[in-house]
Amino acid sequence: MDSMRERFIGITSALLDEDPRLAVVLADVSAAGFREAAARHPDRLINVGIREQLLIGATAGLALTGLRPVAHTFASFLVERPFEQVKLDLGHQGVGAVLVSAAGSYDWPAGGRTHMAPGDVALLDTLPDWTVHVPGHPDEAERLLRHAVADGDRKVYVRLSEHRNEHAVDVEAGRFAVVRRGSRGTVVAVGPMLDAVLAATGNLDVTVLYAATVRPFDGAALRAATELVADVVLVEPYLAGTSANEAHEALADRPHRVLALGVPRAEHRQYGSVPEHLTAYGLDAHGLRGRIGAFLG
Repeated sequence: MDSMRERFIGITSALLDEDPRLAVVLADVSAAGFREAAARHPDRLINVGIREQLLIGATAGLALTGLRPVAHTFASFLVERPFEQVKLDLGHQGVGAVLVSAAGSYDWPAGGRTHMAPGDVALLDTLPDWTVHVPGHPDEAERLLRHAVADGDRKVYVRLSEHRNEHAVDVEAGRFAVVRRGSRGTVVAVGPMLDAVLAATGNLDVTVLYAATVRPFDGAALRAATELVADVVLVEPYLAGTSANEAHEALADRPHRVLALGVPRAEHRQYGSVPEHLTAYGLDAHGLRGRIGAFLG
């Protein structure tokens, strides 16, 4: 099975052949995978090198000419390092693009803190009108990527990760999927956290919602799931609490409780492996089982 990043390279290379409006801007990351596409479309596949601010600036420039640009690199270099350009060149100028990241929160621990970006979605939340997709499987990544490219001129962030679920969900952009129904509470599993959530809640009478799109936040689905008991657990693969305000706003007119689980603000300096990070953050099935069970009583 290919990874989300491999699927992105293949699909985007094919879309370059099909859509003359599409352009791709790289900052060295994944350039080898796009070598054949670059030979076919040298005018619409641009590698600016390790210059991430230029990556976003060039992307915005292409958008101003009427193209639909896709910018790609690791999350820490796509959102955090060039954040001013994301804010001004795209947002302030009122142009759209598709930003596709790789490496998630801690996919390459050996790369150190420079290559970790658990705060990327929270940072984008400070800007208006971004759509954010967090697929949990390569099939979902393909579907959401195709939707993002075709989504007019909107600003879209597609967050790819090596961390993934075993099976894909039939996702619809902008909608939460109901994976399991229960009566004692609702757990919202975001992207690659679904498998761990299902394992952790297997003996609990809870509804499990699956979110592969987190912005816009599907408040209607959350309200429908919490009509009887408005106890909500958010399980996100990035900074804990990123979607807590969205959940509170969706349930503002009814008594409710929200437990937000995700990557803590405190740094873990022993970089380890992805499973070790999940265990350290209490985001493996064992850690989630104890925390969700205690919250729901």
